[in-house]
Amino acid sequence: MAKKKEKADRIAVIDRELCKPKKCQLICQRSCPIVRSGEDCIVYETGADGKKKVKIDEFLCIGCGICVKRCPYAALSVVNLPKQLTESPVHRFGPNAFALYRLPFPSKKKVVGIVGPNGVGKTTALRILSGELKPNLGNFESGTEVEADFSEVIKIFRGTELQAYLENLAGKELRTSVKPQRVDQIPKVFKGNISKLLDTADERKIVNDMIKEFGLEGFLNREISKLSGGELQRVAIIACIARDADIYYFDEPMSFLDVFQRLKIAKLIRKYCEGRSVMIVDHDLAALDFLADRVHIFYGVPSVYGIVSKPYGIRVGINTFLDGYIKEDNVRFRDEAISFLDTAIIGRSVSPKILVSFSNIKKKFRGKGAFKLDVHTGEVHEKEVLAVLGANAIGKTTFAKILAGELKADSGDISKSVSISYKPQYIKTEFDGKVHKLLGTVAKLTDSYKAEIVRPLNLEKLLERPIAELSGGELQRIAIALCLSRDAELYLLDEPSAFLDVEQRLALAKLINKIVEVREKSALVVDHDLLFLSQVGHRGMVFLGKPGIHGEVEKIDELKDALNKFLAYVGVTFRKDPQTGRPRANKPNSQLDREQKEAGDYFYI
Repeated sequence: MAKKKEKADRIAVIDRELCKPKKCQLICQRSCPIVRSGEDCIVYETGADGKKKVKIDEFLCIGCGICVKRCPYAALSVVNLPKQLTESPVHRFGPNAFALYRLPFPSKKKVVGIVGPNGVGKTTALRILSGELKPNLGNFESGTEVEADFSEVIKIFRGTELQAYLENLAGKELRTSVKPQRVDQIPKVFKGNISKLLDTADERKIVNDMIKEFGLEGFLNREISKLSGGELQRVAIIACIARDADIYYFDEPMSFLDVFQRLKIAKLIRKYCEGRSVMIVDHDLAALDFLADRVHIFYGVPSVYGIVSKPYGIRVGINTFLDGYIKEDNVRFRDEAISFLDTAIIGRSVSPKILVSFSNIKKKFRGKGAFKLDVHTGEVHEKEVLAVLGANAIGKTTFAKILAGELKADSGDISKSVSISYKPQYIKTEFDGKVHKLLGTVAKLTDSYKAEIVRPLNLEKLLERPIAELSGGELQRIAIALCLSRDAELYLLDEPSAFLDVEQRLALAKLINKIVEVREKSALVVDHDLLFLSQVGHRGMVFLGKPGIHGEVEKIDELKDALNKFLAYVGVTFRKDPQTGRPRANKPNSQLDREQKEAGDYFYI
């Protein structure tokens, strides 16, 4: 009989929603070479909740991967842990469940950023540090969680900046305020208007000041259930800052916000949280770079395990994340480095053949002071991706809906009717079924389809999941897949980067360009992530004007000219990082900022 090791070399995770032992007749157990040798490496036993479950013994497992390949429902993951990882997890959600190793360090009077892919424990870390979730150090007996004594947790981080923080947290001497990730869930837990929600949070008597700075004076009586994603985000951020706390946690505060609002958020956090600690999770590298003083990298295998790096200075940290190699741990967590030095997309020529042209498009909504849109002239070429830039409530989605036939313009000319596949800004579905059934309504799930759509969007493990149980990022990828699966001449994608991490955004940019090129189609992409737009677009369409009142487009420009035009309107300049080529926002009124403004080079590439 094999002798058990003191520490498992790998982690095995079973997705309980996908695991169907009665249907597959325990093919994982039957195919396991350790089981066939007489060891209980994979067992089917009754858990602490009285239900029978499959369990994998990580100490006996040799990591052959046979069970993973044989599982018909993609429910199993067996992953070797980095050899340099010697410690136990800070928290684990159960036997054969996700594990988080280490924690980020809040820093006194500084803004700490967190960057990493979805599913590696960023939100879990914030829940632990805010006191919402008590870490268990991965301790379980007979499948039941054994709550760790907080002194054991503190002991792990003895001698670090985190020790004093955890001691204060354990002694309830620390006040925390959290802006949750899923602001779209707020209407499910709070009923009432904006004024009522903010009144309950205004411990610092600063709500009125922030309302004015955000321009929300006319929205205070609006019901929370009637707010858009951007409005919910701003209200949630104000409510978080308004609480009197020692540390503020912001989980993806930039989602749904335009560039103006993102920069304003950064300034408000700096202003109203001055002298206090702040920790921010976000996928917008430009915004995080602009706001944070230092950064932790989260890496690992999504939904399996996550590891927290040491803190880095903001520039070095983001570049290390893009490089994909943690020198201190001697771990490469990405096969290839992400680089923006290749600028082939910007300035790339498009087909001279025009798919559709439009001129003098006008739309005015009813009511006093109602919004109106004017699009003077433009065209979409075949095999082109048109990047659409502009503030929120400036007419981008209105124009997309006019092209999609969902709205009728008051006047104007569109050269011809084109078939359109549209992914809306806000994703809602009442489909009662699993992902593969929904995708099956627009395409056959053949091997070629999986190679073209499913794998690039990393949907393999979602196919058996019910639509109703998907997260925001998962729903977004499904909506993108549905849009790109339809047979159409023009694909309209409204804010496809929302809830996606950096790698998913770049993978999406490549996928859209590949589909446009191979299928000889065209695409129009509306988004607020300038880095994403700089990678996906061939030309740019800039919406200017006054949000909520008037939006206007003069013409379509080359992408660099469009980015320059838009950022000149915003009043922000970007420089190129010499190591990775990524755009970095210049500090306002810095020497580089002044030089680039004088040269009219707002987006330097």
